This record gives sequence, C-alpha cells and structure tokens, in this order.
Amino acid sequence: MSSRTVYLSRLIGLYCLLIVFSMVIHRQESVGSIVALFNSPAVMFALGIVTVAAGLAMVLAHNIWSGGAQTVVVTLVGWLALIKGLLFLLLPAGMEGEILVSWLRSPSYFYVSLVPSLLIGIYLTYCGFRIKAHS
Repeated sequence: MSSRTVYLSRLIGLYCLLIVFSMVIHRQESVGSIVALFNSPAVMFALGIVTVAAGLAMVLAHNIWSGGAQTVVVTLVGWLALIKGLLFLLLPAGMEGEILVSWLRSPSYFYVSLVPSLLIGIYLTYCGFRIKAHS
C-alpha cells in the first residue's frame, strides 16, 4: 500500500467521522447552516471553487483504480469531490439547495444522508491506521 493511499485514507476517514459526529450532535444548527449556505450564491460559488480544487488535487495525486478496495475508495472520493464541486459551480443557483434542503429537514432523512459518510469514514480510518505505509 502506498504512503499516499494510507495518508489519504486517514485524512478522508477522520474528516468524515468528525464531520458526521458534529452534524449529529448539532442537527438543527447543521440544517440551518446548510440552508443558509445554499441560499447564498456567492458562498456556493466560493465553495464550488474550493471543492473543485480539493477534488482535482485528490484526482491528480491519487487516480489509482487497482490495488484493492481501499485504494479505489480513496480514488472514488476524489472523483466525487470533483464532480460535487463542478455541480456547485454549474447548476443554476438554488437548484441543488432545494433538493438537499427538502431532504435534510426530515430528521430520519437527515440521519440516513449521513450513513454513506459514516461508512466511508469508518472504513478508511480503519484501513488507514491498520496498514503501515510503504513508500
């Protein structure tokens, strides 16, 4: 396993776990912040720029489609970040917000929407700290 894969597994895994934990503890504030975020085209544009940059960095640094599930999951997360950033930049203002906000306002849907990030976080954190990196 490459040191880059191990590092990104740890980074993405811990990031996902911490964000999910924070959002569960502060559900109302999280939904309110997301609603405010999606109602601000300028902030969405800035978020899109940052997300595209992060996605591009991960895709350029780790576009590896073989070598095991952990490696492929890290690559998929990079591609998904890039696609998400492009959607933030290219979709008409408010479109993505309406879809997401209607989903998040329901408590059961809110928690269901966190499950993929939680599972990715658990998996990548476990794999990232279980395996020693090789250069």
